[in-house]
Amino acid sequence: MAMTPESRRTVFRQIAHCSYIDWPTYGSSPLFDRSSLPALESDVRVVAKTWFQQVEHEGVEPFVHTLPLAYVQFDAHDRYAGSTSYEIETLFRLFLLKELYDWDHETALVEYLTKHPDLCDQLGLESVPDQSTLWRSWHHRFTAELQDTVETAARTILIKAQNAGVSVPREPERQSRRHYDENEESDPDDQTVLEQAETVTEQVSRVAFPAFSLDRGEGCEIHENAYWDLQTYLGLRENLAVNEGARSFIHESNRERTPLGHAHREHLRDLSIEQIREMYRQAVSRLLDRVAETEAFYRAGIVAIDITESDPFTGDRDGHEDEIIGTKENTDEYAYQWATIQMVGNAVPIVLDARPVRKGDTRKEIVEDLLDSAEAAVHVDNVLMDREFDSQHILEMLSQRGLSYVVPKRMQTSEKAQAKRLLKRDKDRYETDRKLHLGDNEWHSTTLIYRRKENSAHTDHRQYSVFMTNRKSGLLPEYGYRWEIESGYKSIKRFMGATTSKNFSLRFFYFAFACLLYSIWRAVDLLVQVQLTGEYEHSPIVTADNTLTLVKKETGIG
Repeated sequence: MAMTPESRRTVFRQIAHCSYIDWPTYGSSPLFDRSSLPALESDVRVVAKTWFQQVEHEGVEPFVHTLPLAYVQFDAHDRYAGSTSYEIETLFRLFLLKELYDWDHETALVEYLTKHPDLCDQLGLESVPDQSTLWRSWHHRFTAELQDTVETAARTILIKAQNAGVSVPREPERQSRRHYDENEESDPDDQTVLEQAETVTEQVSRVAFPAFSLDRGEGCEIHENAYWDLQTYLGLRENLAVNEGARSFIHESNRERTPLGHAHREHLRDLSIEQIREMYRQAVSRLLDRVAETEAFYRAGIVAIDITESDPFTGDRDGHEDEIIGTKENTDEYAYQWATIQMVGNAVPIVLDARPVRKGDTRKEIVEDLLDSAEAAVHVDNVLMDREFDSQHILEMLSQRGLSYVVPKRMQTSEKAQAKRLLKRDKDRYETDRKLHLGDNEWHSTTLIYRRKENSAHTDHRQYSVFMTNRKSGLLPEYGYRWEIESGYKSIKRFMGATTSKNFSLRFFYFAFACLLYSIWRAVDLLVQVQLTGEYEHSPIVTADNTLTLVKKETGIG
């Protein structure tokens, strides 16, 4: 099937109706204008993703001659001052074509254009440029930055086409050549890491933050980005409350106008829980699209679900008993609780979604809710959960979704008796099938795995842990990945601003925004590692503080 005017219109209608996409990008932020090459690269990414999802769009060439470029001001990147035979926009498309086919010399491009007069008409060429004209244009007319953008755009087009199952002229490189030198040391020094992190953080923050909106209407004197800048600033300082933070922010920001603490709180209080969650999911979706351009990103695999709690609440909770609920441990303390679902294992540990936990919310409702949004963003194979999710109804729901699971089981009388028998026989491991009663003569089939803990402090049956899984013992080693969500919570709480407000939406926004900052950090780290070494190791080489400082810099502070 061939591209049609209707299929082309469909692409741009879908982009226009997508609430979290601002296209063209130059209109989405004061950071961009019509000459901004990062904005052009972002636009290529946005259009290409939707373009190749249309069944009529089977090749890359129609994208090259159809991509809207009329709004782009190339003059700042054109080193020729006088009149020329070919517009730089046309040359941009020609060199994009050359890069897509990975032709080493301009001669191959000339020969291809000569053999395809229809393509020349579509590109607006009255005559085919000769080899010397193209060579001079690339080496003397195009700036180095514009050359980089051609290479980046071509790589993006190839990746988006290949991801959509469209045949491509060549295998795309899943790491950018822009910041990668094969002669560089495999173990980059701190300065090199920081330089790469600065560039990547700029790209990533511009991808994620536009998903957030306060819906304040037009004519506001303080730019909306200043509110996200301030929230990021609060995350840079441990236990910094917004009133004090806003006063310091006035002096450290390079913005002319910044919000006061009370105004910041009021706008955030106006956001509903669902609005915050929707904005968060949109930001993460944009973030995933960015990191998905590398082979090191696994968009499928293992997720962990867990619940964390804020510091114990010591004030008066009258009227807030449904929100300031008991702690997970059986104590007489109270706290706000938040649930998350996060990628773990070989994947970059991005928090896919977050939600508050209220009194009356069942664990099954929480798991279903988080899985719905996670499965809309990535392909989920396996689910890891803590023993507080030890419920036969949750396990049955996971199996019905076609998902594997590993969940620790709370030891009841029968499990304690079995553990005592294993201890007596000095056995380290034991498996047995078990049917868990669902009610109405319905059962869930699972496998119980008893495993002896090494170097246990106990001498009785408590040496053993019991796990439930629907995929036999092969999944059990993966349960060790669940610790990543616990270590992630430590960083997330470090990124939160301090508040004593009991407003539930405000409290949740602080937590969700900290989850986003954490996810940005881990995404930046993956991209920097790939650019510097070509590989991704799970242990970060970019620190969280460095990333926050760079996000702060890119969003207008300091």
